[in-house]
Amino acid sequence: MSRKVVTGPQLGARDPNAKLLEVTELKTHFRTERGTVKAVDGVSLTLERGRTLGVVGESGSGKTILSRSIMGLLPKHNVIREGSIRYEGVEIGGFDANEMRTVWGKEMSMVFQDPMTALNPVMKIGKQITESLIFHLQMEKAEARDTAIALLSSVGIPEPSQRMDEYPHQLSGGMRQRIVIAIALACGPKLLFADEPTTALDVTVQAQILNLLQQQQRERHMAMILVPHDLGVVAGRTDDIAVMYAGKIVERAPTSVLFSSMKMPYTEALVNSIPKVELPSHTRLDTIGGRPPDLV
Repeated sequence: MSRKVVTGPQLGARDPNAKLLEVTELKTHFRTERGTVKAVDGVSLTLERGRTLGVVGESGSGKTILSRSIMGLLPKHNVIREGSIRYEGVEIGGFDANEMRTVWGKEMSMVFQDPMTALNPVMKIGKQITESLIFHLQMEKAEARDTAIALLSSVGIPEPSQRMDEYPHQLSGGMRQRIVIAIALACGPKLLFADEPTTALDVTVQAQILNLLQQQQRERHMAMILVPHDLGVVAGRTDDIAVMYAGKIVERAPTSVLFSSMKMPYTEALVNSIPKVELPSHTRLDTIGGRPPDLV
């Protein structure tokens, strides 16, 4: 069966020689009663096809808002977004929600950090996977179901045909996160955002999920922006690392270079705060003194 791919006219004229993603002076500010919160404040970055970028920093440094800003997943009110976001040479920073629907899922997707809130609790797993296949790839229901079963199998879900008719609450946290990954990968995006994808999972399952993401990224030659809650996670799973502090990127380097030759004292403090397996039990952990600056 031939598949008609749904793409918006805005993405029609792409530059094959352009970088997959180019972000220039991106600012995302929120108006609050206390003043303007500068959550992302002048961030510029580029990402090539098939590369993985790790974005690290303390909680509140702007990592999640950066990902959501690029994806256009921001509230409609009290937010100011400025700067340029170019995807394959096409400026998408000014796209509204209707225009971004041609981008979400098909071009770029996101794996959210909490699978319980990312999945619809009253919708069967199968429906949640097949709806994007039907919308973007215009598959018939039977073909979409077969494709969804194959996706569940590819992310390590046992008895995938049975899981299609189950609800999220019937599955473990690790299985729910695998389903979120299957949904994100369903339409073959070229760029995947993984926003702290292992936060709610135990250590063993965390490693499985991260290995799965890395495997899928390599097999699909897909670019990925990985936002970990643990700096140690990015050491062997990224090509480059960007360090965020107070809404800005303060350091960026290839992963091997950054861990061996840090330029910023803040980056060094982050690395030193990683718990070390070889230390004796009850060893006092290194911390970063003070508190992050008030973004207002």
